[in-house]
Amino acid sequence: HIKTKRVGSIHCCRLHIMIRKIKSEEIPVCVEIIKKSFFTVADEYGFTEENAPRFTAFATTQDRLYWHMDGQHRSMYVFEEDGVLCGYYSLLLQGNGECELNNIAVLPEYRHKGIGRQLLAHSFNIAKELGCKIVNIGIVEENRVLRKWYELNGAIHIGTKKYDFFPFTCGYMKKEL
Repeated sequence: HIKTKRVGSIHCCRLHIMIRKIKSEEIPVCVEIIKKSFFTVADEYGFTEENAPRFTAFATTQDRLYWHMDGQHRSMYVFEEDGVLCGYYSLLLQGNGECELNNIAVLPEYRHKGIGRQLLAHSFNIAKELGCKIVNIGIVEENRVLRKWYELNGAIHIGTKKYDFFPFTCGYMKKEL
């Protein structure tokens, strides 16, 4: 819904924006948000389904997200702008006051509008509500822009690990709440 307000002879428009829990029937759309978002990373760094089949752009499926929802009981949220789902993230409770931020994603055509920052801040607030004191974050270590973005939003880098099944290094970050 676009809300309009008459100001003189000009109509000013306000976008209808919200972050909310996903509905089960929105899983297919969420899969597309994640895949499209992570495909840009795959393209930039040369990841393919052959050299990185476990990378999020290739490994995310409806079955996997239904398992996140029903099997792992993750908190799963979307960013909605004027009826369009354009952002997503989930939180996995890990115990000991920690949770993991997963698949934070914004459709490429909606980037650079502050949506990712809003999703990240929302995830930190939800994590606090769930009793978490630390949010763990995994990144492609070679993606310096992403690492800096998380650092600017309060996360600290805590280490790296190289896996045989990825053509990149996994970076690990955390945000203390």
